[in-house]
Amino acid sequence: MITHIRIKDFAIIKEVEMDFQEGLTVITGETGSGKSIMVEAISLALGSRADSTYVRAGTEKAIVQMIADLHGEEVIITREVNANGKNICRINNTIVPLNELANLSKKIADIHGQYDHQSLLNVENHILLVDSYKAEEILPKKESVGLLYSQYTGLKNKLKKLKDNTEELERSRDFMEYQLNEIQLAALFLGEDDELNSRRVILQNSEKIFQKLDEAYMYSNGEAPSSLDNIYKSLAALKEVSGFSPEIQRLEEEYKDAYYRLEDASKELLNIKEAINFSQDELNEILSRLDIIDNLKRKYGGTIAEILSFADSLSSQLSAFENFEDMEERLQKEFDEVSARLAEECQALSSLRKLSAKKLQEGVQEELKELGFTNSTFLISILDLPHFTNTGGDKVEFLISTNKGEPLKALSKIASGGEMSRIMLAFKKIIADYDDVSAMIFDEIDSGISGIAASVVGKKLKQIAKNHQIICITHLPQIAACGKNNFRIEKQESHTHTFTNVVPLNQDEKVREIARLIGGETITSTTIESAKELISASSQ
Repeated sequence: MITHIRIKDFAIIKEVEMDFQEGLTVITGETGSGKSIMVEAISLALGSRADSTYVRAGTEKAIVQMIADLHGEEVIITREVNANGKNICRINNTIVPLNELANLSKKIADIHGQYDHQSLLNVENHILLVDSYKAEEILPKKESVGLLYSQYTGLKNKLKKLKDNTEELERSRDFMEYQLNEIQLAALFLGEDDELNSRRVILQNSEKIFQKLDEAYMYSNGEAPSSLDNIYKSLAALKEVSGFSPEIQRLEEEYKDAYYRLEDASKELLNIKEAINFSQDELNEILSRLDIIDNLKRKYGGTIAEILSFADSLSSQLSAFENFEDMEERLQKEFDEVSARLAEECQALSSLRKLSAKKLQEGVQEELKELGFTNSTFLISILDLPHFTNTGGDKVEFLISTNKGEPLKALSKIASGGEMSRIMLAFKKIIADYDDVSAMIFDEIDSGISGIAASVVGKKLKQIAKNHQIICITHLPQIAACGKNNFRIEKQESHTHTFTNVVPLNQDEKVREIARLIGGETITSTTIESAKELISASSQ
């Protein structure tokens, strides 16, 4: 439950502190006094989105601090909203992300506004209400259905993808086999094109190469005087005087090394020259082979390595195709097994859900009668869906007839806001008994009702407050009279500012406030007596 709240520099609230008790707390005030601002401040503490417009004019930041008792442990929540838009969330003085605060707040309080009945009009929420009514029995089975549904959809998607891939592969299989066969027949090896091009260059230029090699040989080791002859003569001359100087001796060694190196090179040059053997047939074969390689490069990659890699990819895809049928058969078998299990679990969940719906239907019907729907009929329709969902195979919808003789219609067909407020309260009364949330905040859910209906709503809130802390903001005296703890919101003005204050009411002040709600600002002895009668009637 919420035990305390402090609001500072929030909208037109300068600073307000309130202590909350168990039971029904009622907050009243004139129109425009700031009742809705109070709810916005509480919502902020419970994790709603922050807005810099919340910051009171002329101040740097708005602060909302809430103290709550959660299963016997005190929790302190702080929200700070700066004028620059930055906001900070704290739990027990530790900064936390907004989603962590929101998750914690769900365990502390629920806020129900005057338009909260919109959730009842949304058919998608009906199944959630039925399931939450008997959550202890339904949620484990619902979780099992959810897990199976996840497996079901996963296998279904895998099968579809596999079949799509198979169909695509079948369309291109012949072409892929042709491509792979063409590459394999070529029997390429890495570096082959480089070797062939080198040999081609030699063959295409063999005459010139032979001529120049012969010329080079003649200069180096041909008829005298050749390069070798001249170096030999230089070596002989140096040898005669090498003993006179270390420098000349060093030069002799260098000339000797040069002589032997040139002699070896000349022999290699002669071997190369004599090995040159031009063959037009060989050149034609090389050119033909290079043409095959270039054609494959244009089709499958710019290099032999890329062509061979492409061939490996084709081979893998074609091998995978051979396994597709086996894979599809295994997946289909697994899918059928999961589908059967899911169908069984959905059926079991549906049975539990129908039992819950029956009890909820009876409870809501009884509550509606107590809330003034004497001749109403309420029905929870559960139909089979043509497909599975993560919540089972049921379509749940609430139907109602509020007057004798009228056919059952969807809740969305009910036009009266007052009727919707009471219907929503009937649900809250039933669901609250199974809800783990200890505090419930109602923001003018009495919109559209008055008279006897308002008195009935007030008493119903009082009943709920026996097991839950209820904080209710209202403008109706019939509901205010049911309050165990009453507060009045007042708007005050200074020379320069307007601000809101919250005042706790004692019994006499509560009577005067209810009298004001009955008769306006002019409080008479008649309105005072009427207020006392309302309070007395609310305790019966």
